[in-house]
Amino acid sequence: MTFYNDIYPFYPLQRISFIFSGRLLTIILVFLVLASTLLLILPGIRGKSVCLNFSGLLNFTDNWAEARMTTNATYKSFSSAVINAEVGLHVGLYGINVTLKGNPVVQFNETINYNEMFSWHDLTEEEYEEALEKGLPNPILYIVEKFTLNSPCGLIFQYRYSGRFASATLWTAFCSWMLSNILFSMPVILYAGYMMIVTAGFIFFSMASFSTIMNVPQCVFSIGTDSVSTEYSHSFWLALATGTVDIQLIISLENETEKWGRFPLTEVSSRSSVVSPLQIKLDPLHLQSQIRNTLQID
Repeated sequence: MTFYNDIYPFYPLQRISFIFSGRLLTIILVFLVLASTLLLILPGIRGKSVCLNFSGLLNFTDNWAEARMTTNATYKSFSSAVINAEVGLHVGLYGINVTLKGNPVVQFNETINYNEMFSWHDLTEEEYEEALEKGLPNPILYIVEKFTLNSPCGLIFQYRYSGRFASATLWTAFCSWMLSNILFSMPVILYAGYMMIVTAGFIFFSMASFSTIMNVPQCVFSIGTDSVSTEYSHSFWLALATGTVDIQLIISLENETEKWGRFPLTEVSSRSSVVSPLQIKLDPLHLQSQIRNTLQID
């Protein structure tokens, strides 16, 4: 009976337990469905304000900081071949992305166009050894080595911890943004403005957390005859623009409050011809005017 690799052909195969908790998977799927449904419904509410925010998207970008150079460098180990290529380092909140593009792309009968991703929780000596076994080009190995645990630069500790705090604050900003959109869809704009303040505050906190890497001595990357260091990139400036727009929205709401004496939504509601019984009970001036009109009619 070894023809089927020690499996009986006329009996069902043994079931293997699922490696992931089914209950936890169900909870995750339910919350993902609810979150996606909320995001799809909010833009379709007519007459309601919806504020866009990039705090959730910024968590997954890989260009919070970057460094680029075009230089001549040795291509691979145990080889004297020298290539002219553009080397790029893109730092995100969860890892780094190292690119190498030849100029021209095809050199030595080989296409030189690499794009390698390394995450913080996997960027250890084992991952670096795997990159060595793959035979990646020397410029990529040199940059990745700077982010290993044994590197004297200590870049992995700086970027990993600052990225974790920045990611946590950005997720908090994303949650407060969703709550502010829910409040914007209801006649409670005052509290929606408060949540926008919270959103902008956490976005600025994430920027401050990531900016701590610039307060320590920078590690210079030297490849060939050129040197370069990391600088702020698109995602960092997009976070700054998002927080600034949120602050401007709050200021505009405050100006409307000072102009009308109350929020415009409340002003529109007071002009409406339909008055709920709850408003009549809570508004004594309206009740007095109704009584006077009734007496005049009689």
